[in-house]
Amino acid sequence: MSTPEDTSANTSATTSPDPSLAVGPVPPASPPAAKTDEQWRRELTPEEYRVLRQAGTERPYTGEYWDTHTAGVYQCRACGAELFTSKEKFDSHCGWPSFWAPLADGTVRYIHDRALGMERVEVRCATCDSHLGHVFDGEGYGTPTDQRYCINSVSLKLVPADDAGN
Repeated sequence: MSTPEDTSANTSATTSPDPSLAVGPVPPASPPAAKTDEQWRRELTPEEYRVLRQAGTERPYTGEYWDTHTAGVYQCRACGAELFTSKEKFDSHCGWPSFWAPLADGTVRYIHDRALGMERVEVRCATCDSHLGHVFDGEGYGTPTDQRYCINSVSLKLVPADDAGN
């Protein structure tokens, strides 16, 4: 695991927001990220494109999954990569789905985000490089990692456990 990528220095992507766990960069995104802008626009709705490809944010309390408690796996809406599970989802009351950890190391990558005068860590799909949301540390939610992955609903697709054969 490594430190988050600093967008101001355009360094490589990483797999952990914790600098003490540094081990090296993540390889570049796989072929889905090589799609043209035109291909992404054809495949995604305008709102999906705005959030996933342009790093937008959906309004709080409006997304499909912010208050969902269905058991299952959350996939990247753009490429279908499995990113989070309902086991790590918790109620943060922030208006977006919140998770205390991704499904596995390497499923997401991190980038320092200094936009809008704030210091945040952006979370992206490691497979297709789509924007998912941000991760925050030390907010006191009492989760096992003391982290909150604040993820846009429009970036995700929930596959209920019953549909996944679980």
